[in-house]
Amino acid sequence: MPLLLAEPVAPAASDARPGAPVLQSPGEEPAPEDVDNGIINGRRRPGYQPPLPDKVTQSNPGAVRAPPPEAFPTDQFPVPDRWRLIQTLGLVTEHWWDPYHQNTYKGDRPINRAKVPWLPIRGDDWFFTAGLTSDTVLEPRTFPIPVGVQTTERAGSLDVFGKDASFVFSQTFIASASLVKGQTAFKPPEIEYKLSLALNYNYVNVPEKRVLFVQPSKPSHRSDHFLGVQEAFIDYHLRNVSERYDFDSIRVGIQPFQTDFRGFLFNDEQLGIRLFGNRDGNRFQYNLAAFWRLEKDTNSGLNSVVERPRDDFLFIANVYRQDFLIPALTSQITLAYNRNREGNEIKIDDNGFPVRPALLGTLRGRDYDVFYLGYNADGHIGRINLTASAYVALGEDRNSFFTGKPAKIRAFFSAAELSYDHDWMRFRLSGLYASGDHHPYDNKETGFDAVFENPIFAGADTSYWIRQSIPFAGGGRVISINGRNGILNSLRSSKEQGQSNFNNPGTVLVGMGADFDLTPQLRLSTNANHLWFQDTATLQTLRNEGSIPDDIGWDLSAAAVWRPKATQNIVFRLSAAALLPGKGFRDLFDNAGNDRRYYSVLANVIVSY
Repeated sequence: MPLLLAEPVAPAASDARPGAPVLQSPGEEPAPEDVDNGIINGRRRPGYQPPLPDKVTQSNPGAVRAPPPEAFPTDQFPVPDRWRLIQTLGLVTEHWWDPYHQNTYKGDRPINRAKVPWLPIRGDDWFFTAGLTSDTVLEPRTFPIPVGVQTTERAGSLDVFGKDASFVFSQTFIASASLVKGQTAFKPPEIEYKLSLALNYNYVNVPEKRVLFVQPSKPSHRSDHFLGVQEAFIDYHLRNVSERYDFDSIRVGIQPFQTDFRGFLFNDEQLGIRLFGNRDGNRFQYNLAAFWRLEKDTNSGLNSVVERPRDDFLFIANVYRQDFLIPALTSQITLAYNRNREGNEIKIDDNGFPVRPALLGTLRGRDYDVFYLGYNADGHIGRINLTASAYVALGEDRNSFFTGKPAKIRAFFSAAELSYDHDWMRFRLSGLYASGDHHPYDNKETGFDAVFENPIFAGADTSYWIRQSIPFAGGGRVISINGRNGILNSLRSSKEQGQSNFNNPGTVLVGMGADFDLTPQLRLSTNANHLWFQDTATLQTLRNEGSIPDDIGWDLSAAAVWRPKATQNIVFRLSAAALLPGKGFRDLFDNAGNDRRYYSVLANVIVSY
């Protein structure tokens, strides 16, 4: 059979011979060595072996052999965990008293079990964290102070109101310790034990008698101290539900809890049980909690575990969802139920004043059930930062102190803060509305009150109205218009030991403020708030006055915060506030010096380890 000259076929890259024809018989398959192996990238014909690359040789003139094993020191050995690697290399030297570098006592490294054989722990991932905080407060201030009925501090002080200047010094030491199992940098702890104790010493000096003590024979100054248990809980990790460590955990004991972003409804450390966790890569969070409220020490406000807990229970369920209703906004829905059964008891505080029941109206004890349904949001809309809250309170007061009969609770609350950041400045607008009671003698109570508020809003404790408590002289014995570190005009005997009161005048606030980060260490904040009573019908009834204007006045404040180390370990704060009374405040209150303005100064030093 004669041979045919076939068309040239491109040879493989490894043996290409340009111009060389390939002889092929008709009907025959191409020779294996003549098929281009690179026609289909990433695939190789079985049996094909490409040529090996050229041999690689290395020349290293002057190279030195590695040291023999006996050349290494025998008094050093590698640490078997990554936590102590930099210390092994000599880069960091640990000191127990140093809070700024890696330290075993603040949880940066796991516990060395060889050094604590008495500790009943297993595994190498247990961490111990110790904390010590000193909180010092100096607070000169002025506010309307009633004159004692039986006797006075000065001869001739016969008016309803006396001098208005007072002074407070408070020193609190907080010591905490926690034992945690698990590497919590990227997953929840498996179990945590925590204990936090607070020791407070306080000294108060006022110009009138029967302000600090019920006995008129006692002086007008007081010093006191108290040791409180602020945290004592066990946190147990139940399970992980995703590879991103979405989890379910349970916490039992005295623990901190805040129902919303700014602490409007409940922000406290109380005895309870809490089931919590998250889903969807932490985009969804939930809490189911029940609290049995502890008694508080009268003068320090710390938890008292030596007294029987109150017949006051709080049940809370809330859920958080990120990027809902719009992107960059976290929405939260809260449902809370406050069940109070303290109507048959009488509680006298440490200074001799009755706090339950409140000495208002019929002076009788009260039981109540109130449900709170709320929506809260926190995030930003474009460049506008937004925080908002709205609550409705529904329930029943079993014994209204105006009528002595059951009354329905129907009250409302809303608050919002808008802020805008420009470089090192933040500008804020604030607004708050809490409904007041319009008709004291009907079968409805429409004044909104919280369970235990500690609001971070409108200047917080820099604000005069939020920081100071104004006695409701002439309207109710040992009753305050508002509570210390509270914004609501709730007419309670005590925020810490009293009961919620839904017969109150309500609160309206409109304010503006600005924060200026002058340096990384120094911040200056300013606030200007205007306040009103929402409705003064309750005040008119308790004061037996025909009309009381609703204007409380202007609350002006400024604060400077200096952090010399640019951390929270050392913080100095100095703030000043003034209340410019409106017609309603001047109608209710006065002072012996006829001062038209009231002032407060807050000097605070916090040192933390």
